[in-house]
Amino acid sequence: GLLNSLLEGTARLLLIIGYISAVSLMPDIRRVYAYHGAEHKTVNAHEAGAELTVEAVQKFTTAHPRCGTAFLLTVVVLGIFFYAPFGALPFGWRLASRLVLLPVLAGLSYELIRLSSRYSHIGVVRALSAPNLALQALTTREPDEGMVEVAIAALQALLKAEAESTAPADAAA
Repeated sequence: GLLNSLLEGTARLLLIIGYISAVSLMPDIRRVYAYHGAEHKTVNAHEAGAELTVEAVQKFTTAHPRCGTAFLLTVVVLGIFFYAPFGALPFGWRLASRLVLLPVLAGLSYELIRLSSRYSHIGVVRALSAPNLALQALTTREPDEGMVEVAIAALQALLKAEAESTAPADAAA
């Protein structure tokens, strides 16, 4: 029943955290995590209005409130409570409930991440977001200058493409 669902969800959460921790021991994954850190630093710098130079970007944190890692953790934690009422159902119905409700759970998690970012200046919101930021300590590393250069180039290319796609069409065309 309910207790079994809570235990299953907690086990799922611990497995995900354990997996992320274990793969972080691999040199190639540590490098990926450093690029992830460069991405966060660059986005943080951009959102703060800082100049996008390696020197300026390196001053920012590798944590970011709207990270995909935060989204994953939010989905898993909310899923523990979201699916708990369906724990006593036969397997087929439990599986169906998870599949049908997954888009709702994902949408709710996405909106909570966005809201927590917007209201991070409020103490209780900051406290509720702390586990998401703590998990990022596992999925990000301090990047080197070359990694930050790549992140800056990627963001600048994105911003350019975004500006071009939203620019009004040329009247002469």
